[in-house]
This record gives sequence, C-alpha cells and structure tokens, in this order.
Amino acid sequence: MQPIGASGVLWTAWLVIWLIWAVVQNKKKAKSESLLSRLTYAVPIFLGFEMLYNNFLPWPWLYVRMVPYSEPLAWVGVGFTALGLVYAICARAYLGGNWSGNVTVKVGHELVRSGPYRWTRHPIYTGLLLALVGSMMARIEWRGIFSLVLVWLSLRIKIRREEQFMHETFGEQYDEYKRKTAALVPGLPI
Repeated sequence: MQPIGASGVLWTAWLVIWLIWAVVQNKKKAKSESLLSRLTYAVPIFLGFEMLYNNFLPWPWLYVRMVPYSEPLAWVGVGFTALGLVYAICARAYLGGNWSGNVTVKVGHELVRSGPYRWTRHPIYTGLLLALVGSMMARIEWRGIFSLVLVWLSLRIKIRREEQFMHETFGEQYDEYKRKTAALVPGLPI
C-alpha cells in the first residue's frame, strides 16, 4: 500500500468510528445553530478534504509536487495522520454526549476541561488539523496547502460560533477557561 492510500484508510476508519459514536452517544439538543450557519463551514471543510483526496480540480498546477517525492517523508506523514486522528478520538471520548457535529448546546451540557481539554479548547480540531498536515505530507502536492488552508479557515468560523455558544451557556466560567487555555495549540493564538 502506498502512503496516500494508508492515509485514506486511516481517515475512513476514523469516519466510521465517528459516525457510530454520533449515533450511540448523544444528549438531546437544547440550542443549535441554523442549517445555513452550519453550511458556511461544513461545505468548505468537505471541499478541502475532497481537494486533497480526489482528482477533480481543473488546474493541473495543483497536482505538482512541492518537493521531490520521498517515501520516508510520506510515511512520516501517515504517522502524523494516525497521531492526529487518535488525538481527535481521545478528545471526542472526553466530550461524551456533549459532542455534536454542528454548533450545539446539549441538555445538561458540561464544560469539559479535563484530558486534552486541559491544553486546548478545541483538541478535536487540533487532532484533525495535525492529521490533515500528515495527509498533505503523504501527497506533497500544492493542493494539500490549499486544502489545509480551506479547512483551517472553516474551523476558525466554527470555533468562533462554538465559543459564542459556550460563553452564552457558561458565562464567566467559560471566559476564564478561554483566558487560561489555548484554542488549538498551547502557546499560540487561534
């Protein structure tokens, strides 16, 4: 199996786990964003992943390698993909029934500050971005950069909405958590 294929298998396994979890472990919604609001970040995220894994782009220069192909570097990328996805799964486990694919406050929602949430407020996104960087390394084409930027910008939109919901729900308790905990990477602003 080639590194980019291994990366795709990891993402597929993650998606299956994620979908099963979404059905099995879920609290009722108390408040949720609108469909239009969700589409403003969900569509670009989907397109970002499609850009990396499918060959539908009409601009051939996006398929050009940034550096000469190196199989060891590509396998290091697969390792980053695996590490990022495992980190996202770990963070998802700590959220339990509080998790939702869209910006939502659940009935009995809890402010989780343990596990990966000790270091970052959005460790699922940290893990997914690390995994995406790994997948980009496995492919090493210009489209990987555009995919990463598109997904990152989309997650910034989603983070702002989530933080607004968390502030409305938890008030000063969330504001204090926000002051003490990085958004995505400890020591770096969003």
